[in-house]
Amino acid sequence: MEKSSNQTKITIVVVMISSFITPFMSNAINLAIPSIGLEFGVSQSLLNWVVSGFLIATAAFLMPFGRLADQFGRKKIFLTGLILLAASALACALAMSLTALVIFRVIQGIASAMIFSNSTAILTSVVAPQNRGKALGLNSAATYVGLSAGPVLGGFITSAFTWRGVFYFNLLFAIIAIIITVWKLKGEWKGVAVKIDRWGIVLCIAAQSLLLFGLSDLVAGLLYQIAFIVGIFLLVMFFLYEKKHASPLIPIGDLFKNRTFAFSNLATLINYSATFALSFVLSLYLQSALGFGTAAAGLILLVQPVIMAVLSPVAGTLSDRIQPTILASVGMGISALGLFFFIFLSIQTPVLLIILNLAFIGFGFALFSSPNTNAIMGSVDKSLYGVGSSIMGNMRLLGQSISIAIVSLITSVIMGTLSVNSAGYVGKLMSSIKISFIIFTILCVLGVFASLVRGKVVMTSEKD
Repeated sequence: MEKSSNQTKITIVVVMISSFITPFMSNAINLAIPSIGLEFGVSQSLLNWVVSGFLIATAAFLMPFGRLADQFGRKKIFLTGLILLAASALACALAMSLTALVIFRVIQGIASAMIFSNSTAILTSVVAPQNRGKALGLNSAATYVGLSAGPVLGGFITSAFTWRGVFYFNLLFAIIAIIITVWKLKGEWKGVAVKIDRWGIVLCIAAQSLLLFGLSDLVAGLLYQIAFIVGIFLLVMFFLYEKKHASPLIPIGDLFKNRTFAFSNLATLINYSATFALSFVLSLYLQSALGFGTAAAGLILLVQPVIMAVLSPVAGTLSDRIQPTILASVGMGISALGLFFFIFLSIQTPVLLIILNLAFIGFGFALFSSPNTNAIMGSVDKSLYGVGSSIMGNMRLLGQSISIAIVSLITSVIMGTLSVNSAGYVGKLMSSIKISFIIFTILCVLGVFASLVRGKVVMTSEKD
């Protein structure tokens, strides 16, 4: 049953705040990394763990917390995550060494997993199926506002208050979300109580931690390659174990026999694998090949997330009236066409064309994201909303890691150890960019087929 209109609005506000925090922090902290390095006097490879530690922890703990929330209460886990996020943000702001900062960032990642494995699940639990697409679209918009505001606001905060100010800003938003959740968000949402699958949780966390650690720098050396291989092995073991377990962490048989759920998640994985590294690749292109400064390049790259933020609520609302399969497939097709255009980038390409194509890809992504989320959550039984939300989050994070790994592999093979000032650097960079976009385009086309074969989406509430 749908909650009162006031409770629905409060739920949407709380979830939007939580969906803003993590993407904002991810982008804002990237701008603060140089300042952190100067203060602690450490190498870039160590600094990378400020970002990687957070992302790996988030991905590794998403599915366990999604399942635990279905059993013990989604609001309970969500609120605990917000409190832990606030505490770790304060700890990060007060950190006196890089080691301490990385440890607190890992804790932030665990807190983020508690929040994001349940935010979409809570939203889906509260909002009626006929209005769900609009609510999910607003939630997506909050995510893209966070992505857009991160570079601009993060740069301002770092300049005015040092890098520690970014974490205090994070703390402020977490406290606001906690207050609203405690005093205004009523009710609790659970699934069916089952025996806790402890070994499943251990295998899930170990497999994803090693897999994502390996993917973070696959060409860096043997350690990363071994971690990646062991992670794949443990992931296979996890799936085999779960299929035979009486009370599995993830009910693989029930979920992945559902064609809509399986192929919608595959589409998520492919879409993020094809598009996430776009801003990273274009940042290199704009600064190293075209000679733009950091600020100018950042403003150009803002076009895509701004378009996504503006259009996601519209796309979400449309998915309440038009089959999500159609909208998501068209959106991915548009993104594939935009990526195809970028194959032909050169140092003579007009900046206006780059801006227009980024807006075009942003339109495609907005058309894909909210309807695809609506399809996933609409195909899951109410008792498994937490699991469904966390699997979707896992696909997103794994896709992001794969996307960056593709670019890292290509640039390492083609560019080797060439420095930015070396003769021939730009030529090698342009070759790397061309190959990257060829691969991304192929992936996105495959994603269109994955999106189409999911069939007609029938919402679970409609089936009841």
